[in-house]
Amino acid sequence: MRLSSETDAGIASLYAWLEMQHAAFAPLRVAIGGTQSLLNTPLNPIGQTLFGRSMSAACELFERATRRYKKPVWNIHAKSEDGEEIAAEPIVVWERPFCKLLHFEHSISRRHPKILIIAPMSGHHATLLRGTVERFLPSHDVYITDWVDARLVPLSEGQFGLDDYIDYVVAMLRHLDADTHVLAVCQPAVPVLAAVSLMEEDGDPSVPLSMTLMGGPIDPCANPTAVNRLAHRKGLEWFARHAIHTVPPPYPGAGRRVYPGFAQLAGFVSLNFERHVNAHQDLFMHLVRGDGESARRHREFYDEYLAVMDITAEFYLQTVDTVFIKHALSEGAMLYRGRPVRPDHIRRVALLTVEGEKDDITGVGQTEAAHRLCTGIPRDWKMHHVQKGVGHYGVFNGARFRDEIAPRIAEFLRSHAASRAPRKWTGHLSARFATSSTRATPARRPFPRHLSTTQRPARDAIPTGRVESGNP
Repeated sequence: MRLSSETDAGIASLYAWLEMQHAAFAPLRVAIGGTQSLLNTPLNPIGQTLFGRSMSAACELFERATRRYKKPVWNIHAKSEDGEEIAAEPIVVWERPFCKLLHFEHSISRRHPKILIIAPMSGHHATLLRGTVERFLPSHDVYITDWVDARLVPLSEGQFGLDDYIDYVVAMLRHLDADTHVLAVCQPAVPVLAAVSLMEEDGDPSVPLSMTLMGGPIDPCANPTAVNRLAHRKGLEWFARHAIHTVPPPYPGAGRRVYPGFAQLAGFVSLNFERHVNAHQDLFMHLVRGDGESARRHREFYDEYLAVMDITAEFYLQTVDTVFIKHALSEGAMLYRGRPVRPDHIRRVALLTVEGEKDDITGVGQTEAAHRLCTGIPRDWKMHHVQKGVGHYGVFNGARFRDEIAPRIAEFLRSHAASRAPRKWTGHLSARFATSSTRATPARRPFPRHLSTTQRPARDAIPTGRVESGNP
């Protein structure tokens, strides 16, 4: 996507200013670090007083607030069904400039279903899905996309847009071959559905056995959130002017236009600003009181949450325009390199959608919309699950994911691990219903283009008497 020269001229030097700020804080960070080390020395009697512990806690909060968080390591901790510790190291098995495909090889020799996890390219590193990997590792052969920080990719490698993302997904599925299940977390739901649609239309033998979409914005109009409303209110030109910046030297990608990770992180934090402030206040009190376990859990979460990466400007703006402003996929207007994307061509791929009841980023119903788009999938190859009591993060991580969501996904994958030989099915029945282990979901027809989006909620209203899955 090419922006006007006027827009280019309006791009601020926020990235360079932030780099200068990091450099300016460096001497103070050294001094604060030395003070904290002195206070934490066992031989220092002041460090054991309330004043000393309070000063040490304040030093740690300052250090964490001004730190440049590096990409976390995987450090996988998983156990087999027999309680045996699984030693798994990520190995790069496929690579292109903007992505590495990692395979978690481990000592258990038993053959397991092959699952490709498509991590979101949305500011955080793929390690945010560490809990997802750990949960599936004992019973699955796990692969995951490790997207490369755009500021580390030289300009000579070219651009990376939404169409390139779809190309990468198709290439990885072909690399892993036909016995693969694909799982898309959040933002990748749209390009994964598009990639599978194109592969099916071409009769590609490498289409996955099943497709699991978790908390993805297939149809943002189904239940708009603050993120969706912001895109409509501001428009694409606003995002181009205020969200896109240029990578400064000495990064390898100097000169590349990106949506910086720190800008995306600021948006995430602003959605729950009070909660994050309270969490750091709690950290201060944990440190003062000597509650090491609570402080450790806080550090682990925020070391992951605050480690961010840059996204190419073309991918970010194309995603905003295609998914959140035009709703192109749900409206039947999405194009891949000028070619229409047709989810109704999917015939051989089972579909599972998962949503969180309290998701404030991808509202309930946005992912479920995939069922009414994929009219060619047989009724008994579809399932939808709404998890009670979880937000966006809880859809793919945490206790309820481990205990309730993951087992449903695993069972769905096992039930569709057989050969993809075409089944005999009645098309009009499959188009009418999308089934779930806990409820039946009427598969609505694609939204008529001649109706306005304000008319959509009434037409797509959830019927009464439906039973949501999850905790009672």
